[in-house]
Amino acid sequence: MNASLLVTLLGLGFALPQIYGLVQPAKFAAALRKFPRSEIWGFILMPLGTVWFLYNLKQDQIADFAAFKPIMFIGFSIVGFGACVFVRDFLAVRGLTVVVLLLAHLILNTIRWVDTSWRLVVTTWAYLWVVAAIWFAISPWRLRDFIGWLTASERRTRVGCAGRMIFGLLVAVIGMTAIRAAE
Repeated sequence: MNASLLVTLLGLGFALPQIYGLVQPAKFAAALRKFPRSEIWGFILMPLGTVWFLYNLKQDQIADFAAFKPIMFIGFSIVGFGACVFVRDFLAVRGLTVVVLLLAHLILNTIRWVDTSWRLVVTTWAYLWVVAAIWFAISPWRLRDFIGWLTASERRTRVGCAGRMIFGLLVAVIGMTAIRAAE
């Protein structure tokens, strides 16, 4: 996937769900508050992250780890799928952090060689994801608390959704214009 398409899809994927939050802030807030302890989302995100990570491991060509690759593949499979069985508390948050880290990895590898200063917007955003994902992986209840703060009132929910939608649309425009022109 080329960088402009990835950045455009990323921006639109971030912006479009915010429309629901603007139109139905109470329902959006209620759904968002249920996310951290949702087993359904946990059973979707954790296996998705595990399979994606294992795919990346299989594609990796680092010779230093070649001898250990089969052992690592088995070990990470056990950890990823074992989490779905043994670590169900905040499983959705843990799965989200894995997927976000892998998405940041994809973004940073894809946009690395694009010669425009606008890539720094997306790069900075990806690094913020990395920091947030590490923080929430270590203490997943903090995402629950953060979501509670973000959705404390309808006004705060709407303002947050509007800000995220504007930023997502900005990222999509950067992808369709500056990133595409620099490829």
